[in-house]
Parts: sequence; structure tokens; C-alpha cells
Amino acid sequence: MSLVPFLDVAGTARWIRRDGAETIIAALTDAVESDFRRWPVFDKTPRVASHSRDGVIELMPTSDGESYGFKYVNGHPSNPARGMQTVTAFGVLAQVASGYPTFVAEMTLLTALRTAATSAMAARHLARPDAAVMAMIGTGSQAEFQALGFRAALGVRSLRIWDVDAAAMAKFVRNVEPLGFTVHVASSAADAVRGADVITTCTADKQRAAVLTDDMVAPGVHINAIGGDCPGKTELDPAILHRADVFVEYEPQTRVEGEIQAVAPDFPVTELWQVVGGEAAGRRDASRVTVFDSVGFAVEDFAALTFAHRAVAGTDLVSWLDLIADPADPKDLFGLVAEAGIALSPAS
Repeated sequence: MSLVPFLDVAGTARWIRRDGAETIIAALTDAVESDFRRWPVFDKTPRVASHSRDGVIELMPTSDGESYGFKYVNGHPSNPARGMQTVTAFGVLAQVASGYPTFVAEMTLLTALRTAATSAMAARHLARPDAAVMAMIGTGSQAEFQALGFRAALGVRSLRIWDVDAAAMAKFVRNVEPLGFTVHVASSAADAVRGADVITTCTADKQRAAVLTDDMVAPGVHINAIGGDCPGKTELDPAILHRADVFVEYEPQTRVEGEIQAVAPDFPVTELWQVVGGEAAGRRDASRVTVFDSVGFAVEDFAALTFAHRAVAGTDLVSWLDLIADPADPKDLFGLVAEAGIALSPAS
């Protein structure tokens, strides 16, 4: 019998409590950056998306030639009104040589960790080193993780927040103030970004929106735009992009799903792995506006899965799945049915 290790939701939550969310995000930030440094070895393709009126279901695959990984993820903005998560996910690692799965994990919590880690990794290269205040437009499921990621990467402790949902802001304050953050609850998005060094936008509505307008963005600001992640969904006034240096994960995917879907197809962007690897400049001076147009990419999920696999291996956080049909005779798959003691009836 071949059993596959499985990290379920309860196990992930226990792991985060055991090691601490900020500690995990900091280590995962380094792991994501390490995989970005070896970007050319990965198979890369835009995610496979199935869009509907209600949302999107996606598969995000990649491989480094030794391990293969994919994530199943959905995005349904109307779900919270029905008591359901906007985003849920699970992921799988497999051995390329055999095709056998080696690890299965929930990825709703894990995606929140990896999104914060990727944002933090980008900010280390793109934000001003003295950044101390972050504005957050959107305080949903990602917000607390983003705050911890930016504190780990840049030392940010002062947060200015805005959300159209007052309950979401109250939830955020309730969760992060005990963690040592100072939070200003703003009266509008414009109020939130006043004096901010970094602006994170993470809203859920699937529409062409401009939650951040050009007049709201001061020189030297780094924008961490993570909410626009599918066709027809944006958060930034295109005028911001035209005066900023824009960085993306995988250009062919971001052209379709990111903020840059709102500008010309030849609008210049830089893939972030080039900055991480020293092949392109990141922040050029203190007065430049930088934008990380992040839609999420499979290499980040691969990094998160391999990181989680190592972190929980051999612990009681892991359970086991009988996932692989593995008969003694590899050619006698039908024999497993007989071994199970199931009566085989002749065809009637």
C-alpha cells in the first residue's frame, strides 16, 4: 500500500500556531525568492481557467524537472454573502520520474501565506528601504497575512486601512492590534493612502475598478496590487501605470489577468525574477513609483508546497491518504477488486 502524506486545514492551522504566522511567512519569503532565482528551470504556462458568471476555477501547474506541482483554486466574489470563502484551494506535489504524488495539502491557508510571502519578497526589491507605513485598501481574508509579511520584510508596524465593509475593518483591527500593529481606520481610500510608503490593494469585486486613482499616489510609493487577478478585474487607475515602473510575475499571464490588461499590449513591464536574479533594475531611485502587478503564479505555489512538505514531514500534523492504486503485480489492477473482497457478479 502506498500512502501519501496529507496536510489538512486543521494541520495547517496547528502548524501556523506552532511556528507563528510571521515566522513562517518570513521563511517562506526566502523560499519563494530562492525559486525565483532559478526561474529558467521551471515549466511555465498561464493557468488554465474556467470562467463563469459567478467566478472562476483554475489549475496552476509547473515543474522543475524533478518535482511537479499544481494548485486547484477558485475565486467567487459573491461567496461570502452565502457564508462561504471567496477563495479555496488545494495542491499536489508529484515525482516527475514516476508520476506518483508525494504530498497533498489544503491551500486556502497556504495560499494566504504564499501570497504574503511573494508580496514581501517583491517589496524587498521594489519598496524604499525606509518604508514604515502601509495603507491597505481591502481588509478581507488576505489582509492580516499581508501585514505580517510586510513587517517581516520591511519592519512595517503602522497600518492605514479602508474597506467598504465596516465589519471587515473591525475584524482586521481585532486580529492585528494584539500582534503589535498600530492601525488607523480611514474614512476613505484617499484618507488611507495619505502618508503611506506602501499601498496594498486587495479587493474582491470582479469588475474594472479604480479603487486607487492617480492623484492618490505620491512619489516614491510602492504599490502592491494583488486584487486584480482575472480578465475584467482591475483595481488601479491606468494613469498610475503610465508613470510607474511595473513588475509582474509571468508576463503572458499578467497581460490577460493583471492591471496591465487595461493598457496597450506593448506596455513595458519587467518580470520580477529578472530583478531577483540581478538581470534587471528594481527601484531606481527614491522618487519612483513602483507597482507589483501580482496575479499569482504556479512557481509561488510550488515553493509553498515544497516548503510546507519539508516543514511538517515526520510530524503529527500530517495524516495519510490511500491515494495510489498499487497492486503487487503492476499489470493486475483488476486484482485489487478481488483483494477487497467485493463479489464480482457475472453480467446479466
